[in-house]
Amino acid sequence: MAIWLNKDSKVIVQGMTGATGMKHTKLMLGDGTNVVGGVNPRKAGQTVDFDGTEVPVFGTVKEAIEATGANVSVIFVPEKFTKDAVVEAIDAEIPLAVVITEGIAVHDTASFWAYAGKKGNKTRIIGPNCPGIITPGQSNVGIIPGDITKPGRIGLVSKSGTLTYQMMYELRDIGFSTAVGIGGDPIIGTTHIDALAAFQADPDTDLIVMIGEIGGDAEERAAAFIKENVTKPVVGYVAGFTAPEGKTMGHAGAIVSGSSGTAQAKKEALEAAGVKVGKTPTETAKLAREILSA
Repeated sequence: MAIWLNKDSKVIVQGMTGATGMKHTKLMLGDGTNVVGGVNPRKAGQTVDFDGTEVPVFGTVKEAIEATGANVSVIFVPEKFTKDAVVEAIDAEIPLAVVITEGIAVHDTASFWAYAGKKGNKTRIIGPNCPGIITPGQSNVGIIPGDITKPGRIGLVSKSGTLTYQMMYELRDIGFSTAVGIGGDPIIGTTHIDALAAFQADPDTDLIVMIGEIGGDAEERAAAFIKENVTKPVVGYVAGFTAPEGKTMGHAGAIVSGSSGTAQAKKEALEAAGVKVGKTPTETAKLAREILSA
């Protein structure tokens, strides 16, 4: 089992023929991902050879779905064109759109997020500004290194790309059912709560690791959800314990005002919900090990 992505997922790449899209399509194919097409209206009808694997290019997402049965799109389109690319994916009703692009205007994200809702939320959006989603040994969509872990029974949801990679590596001997990088922008599609609910429902996930960061109230809301709805053990880490007050750190969403949004406030909210919270990623991984070996 896995959440949202498995060996049967058929993946198209919007922006496949650009430099970043080409690089990561090759890596995704190397990880066993079933990439069935790319989308670029200027190169429709062409094919791209990735070390002997021929991947066709389509003019639109709709055409790609009709020709291949694709059910996942990963988007590597430059930020000024990303909104149009996501809207196109939503119009085609592809079930999952993973938006890797960073630097997207918040107004654009708000626009396509609202558009997805207006269209009945038939398309789950992960991101933007995220590393993607991986179900180890089955499929890898985005930029997560495929060789740092193995299949296992831990579910991971994280705001941070690099901390996603670190946690996967720290717990590589145990392995993961699915790891989801949801992105750190102020407005994102899939949230901690969405992933927590999916992992709770997945019979092959035994423990959930949740990585948050300073700013906003997403982790506090996730803590309230865990208290009411999650029976599986959850281990947490909040990046930014040493961040100076009032300073924007890294991700656009990591803005702290007063005591609201601090790492300490988030840690306390999570612990009040029964979540064990580590002060470092390594300590968090140690907590996960202790729970699984108990």
